[in-house]
Amino acid sequence: MHVLVVEDDGGTRRFLEKGLKEAGFAVDAVATGEDGLYMAIHTLYDLIILDVMLPGPDGYEVLAALRNRRIETPVLFLTAKDRKSDIVHGLELGADDYLVKPFSFAELLARIRAVARRGQATSPDQEIVIGDLVLDRLKREVHRAGKKIELTAKEFQLLEYMMRNPGYVLTRTMILEQVWGYNFDTQSNIIDVHINRLRAKVDKGFGKKMLRTIRGMGYVIETAA
Repeated sequence: MHVLVVEDDGGTRRFLEKGLKEAGFAVDAVATGEDGLYMAIHTLYDLIILDVMLPGPDGYEVLAALRNRRIETPVLFLTAKDRKSDIVHGLELGADDYLVKPFSFAELLARIRAVARRGQATSPDQEIVIGDLVLDRLKREVHRAGKKIELTAKEFQLLEYMMRNPGYVLTRTMILEQVWGYNFDTQSNIIDVHINRLRAKVDKGFGKKMLRTIRGMGYVIETAA
C-alpha cells in the first residue's frame, strides 16, 4: 500500500513515515500543501494522510483541488482542529476519515485499513477510460476498441500511470520513480523499450495514435479530444 503523508511538523512527519514503513507501507512524506497537491496529482497513491494547517494551500484546499480534478484517492485528515464544524467541513469536501491529534498510532493503522477496505469495495475508478482504450485495475485487463491487449505487469503499471495523467507530459524521472519505484539510472533506455512495446500493442493497428514522445521532455498519452 502506497501512502502519501502531508504534514508540516517535522517531528510528526518523521514519526508517521517511520511507523508506517515499519507497518509495511510504502511512504512518501512532504511538508507543504503545494508539494502534497503535486505529488497527489502525479503519483498513484492508495491513501493520503493530510494535515489541515499547512503552509501554502491548506489541507481543505488540497482536498478540494483533488476532488475537482476527479482524483478520488482516499484521504484521511490528521489534524489538531477538533471542532465539530471542522470535521463536518472536511468530510463534506470528500475526506474519507478524520482523526484528531494527539492520536494513537494503533488507531491510525486501524482507520487506514478500514478506509482501504472501503476503497477496495467501492472504488469508483476500477476502470480508467480514454477514448476507446479501457484499463480495468481489478481484472488487470486492457482493451482497445473491444480488443483485449496482453501486457506484462510492468507495461500495465506504466500504462496505468500514463492513463491517470492524460494530456500531461511525464518526464523520464517521474516515470522511473513512480513505475520502477527507485532511483534508476535516468540515462538507461528502459523507458524507451517499454514505451515502444506499449506503442506496438496499444497503437499499432488502430486509427488514432495515443502514445506520444515529446522530444527533450518526456511522454504523454493523448486525451480523447
